[in-house]
Amino acid sequence: MKLNRRDTLLIAIGTAAAAILPAGSFANVTDNIAEFTGGAEVGTEGITLTAPEIAENGNTVPIEVSAPGAVSIMVLAAGNPTPAVGTFNFGPLAGSQFASTRIRLAGTQDVIAIAKMPDGSFVQASQEVKVTIGGCGG
Repeated sequence: MKLNRRDTLLIAIGTAAAAILPAGSFANVTDNIAEFTGGAEVGTEGITLTAPEIAENGNTVPIEVSAPGAVSIMVLAAGNPTPAVGTFNFGPLAGSQFASTRIRLAGTQDVIAIAKMPDGSFVQASQEVKVTIGGCGG
């Protein structure tokens, strides 16, 4: 194999990108929480998170979050490469502030739900889910 300058330059750029990207691609859970709450103090009353204690397969883990009166609810999976699972927004005509979905978990980790209440306060609930077979390549 004969390399010219262009090939060498492309290999060098690819190597540099590969070295830099993985370090910056893993978001920090505390950064996600701070962005959602704006740095406000977070309470614990008024939100219910339901998740299984043990999930046999991390590809599909059912969760439910309920926060009566909430404006929005953010769900995070602390051990995933991208912790932010989703944000559910509720309008003034919402019948209830409840969300049910299935999420993917890379392994045993905490699932965190944070709700923004109408008065601007925030409440949080978390639960550890033990995963026997990881869903994010584990």
